[in-house]
Amino acid sequence: MALNKDIKEEGLLCWNCGKNTGLKGKITRADACPHCLADLRCCRGCRHFDPTRRFQCREPIETNIVNKEKSNFCDFFQVREAYKKAGGISHQTDTKDVRKKKFDDLFND
Repeated sequence: MALNKDIKEEGLLCWNCGKNTGLKGKITRADACPHCLADLRCCRGCRHFDPTRRFQCREPIETNIVNKEKSNFCDFFQVREAYKKAGGISHQTDTKDVRKKKFDDLFND
């Protein structure tokens, strides 16, 4: 597993421990959290992960990925949108209005 020794003040938050990984941009199968060593390109670190859906995914995957915490080759993978900003503030990249619109769109016919 690749570890990023130079933790930056900004970067992706780990899905497992919630700590700053210092990583920005594309996440590869080799990337792991430098704090807890959890794989970052896995179902649990994906924005489509949803425990209430079929195969725990919002996308129409054909087969179940059994271990949601290990790196995989899923074509639908998109990194979760939770980042740590300098100054200790974490946020989602979707704004409240965008999340509300996505929710409202679920009920539009």
